[in-house]
Amino acid sequence: MIAQLNPADFTAWRDNAAAPGAVPVVLDVREPWELQTASVKEDGFKLVHIPMREIPARIAELQEASAGQPIACLCHHGMRSLQVANYLVQSGEFPEVVNLQGGIDAWSQQVDRSVPVY
Repeated sequence: MIAQLNPADFTAWRDNAAAPGAVPVVLDVREPWELQTASVKEDGFKLVHIPMREIPARIAELQEASAGQPIACLCHHGMRSLQVANYLVQSGEFPEVVNLQGGIDAWSQQVDRSVPVY
């Protein structure tokens, strides 16, 4: 089962998840138009954008980008990101994967109100 991370708890997770001197990854699996509409800002984490449908073909790119660090998957409401998180865990290549529950919609309400709701 994939751990569900409430966006309000993200900062604590971010601060405790990565190895010293490293940063966790937020994997945004939304489509490019969604990213243009609303996006999180890097703040103590690395933001990687790979649309859900491209994950299997770009798994090596994600491995390189994450460098073994924890990954928090993000989408609009948390359903696509949950599917991607399951896929990543099943691959056995990623040590820690969580799903940002409620997606960028919840992020906007709980973490950063400047992120547009759509």
